[in-house]
Amino acid sequence: MIVLAIDTAGVDCSAALYDGAAGKVLSAVTETIGKGHAERLMAVIDQALAAANLQLAAVGRIAVVVGPGSFTGIRVGVAAARGLALALGVGSVGVTTLEVLARSHLAGHPGRPVVAAMDAKRNEVYAQAFSAEGFPLSEPAALSPEEVSRLIASLSAAATGSWVEHSPAKGEAAFEGRDRFDIAMVARIGAEKPEGADRPKPLYLRGPDAKPQTGFALARE
Repeated sequence: MIVLAIDTAGVDCSAALYDGAAGKVLSAVTETIGKGHAERLMAVIDQALAAANLQLAAVGRIAVVVGPGSFTGIRVGVAAARGLALALGVGSVGVTTLEVLARSHLAGHPGRPVVAAMDAKRNEVYAQAFSAEGFPLSEPAALSPEEVSRLIASLSAAATGSWVEHSPAKGEAAFEGRDRFDIAMVARIGAEKPEGADRPKPLYLRGPDAKPQTGFALARE
């Protein structure tokens, strides 16, 4: 199955093609634009298809980053994913920014739980804990810094994401403190999602569309 993955949830506008049967990324295109995703997304998808030497009709599933992240960017990506899936008659799945951050970290640092922690501003952190195997240990939530610190300590976990202090790569200073999401990892996660998964919906952890969150609770075994 060929998966088309798209991400407009942060500063990047990205698309990738992934061959699930071969476990191989066929192409990946990322433009770091900050804003203006609606104007650039279809061109980025076309570039990814051309780089993979594929037509859109070859795609068997759409995977899209659903947040948390930029409110406007998430809406652009989710709407595009639903529209493409409908036009192609294929399934679509949502991938959260937190699971992308966690899985990307675990790919290079296996063997220990990790808390994905994104700076949500206003003295809040978007956070979720994952096992060393990449399975969720808590629900995604908007937490206080103190709650995130307690969550990390309770699991003796590593931490990754913009809330964790880091130095930006050279040439990316304009986006210091902003999370980046590996589009190849989005595609891999999208290929792993079960058949019949719900169509993607934006994941808002703050605002009128957010589900109330009160602290963190670890998932039961």
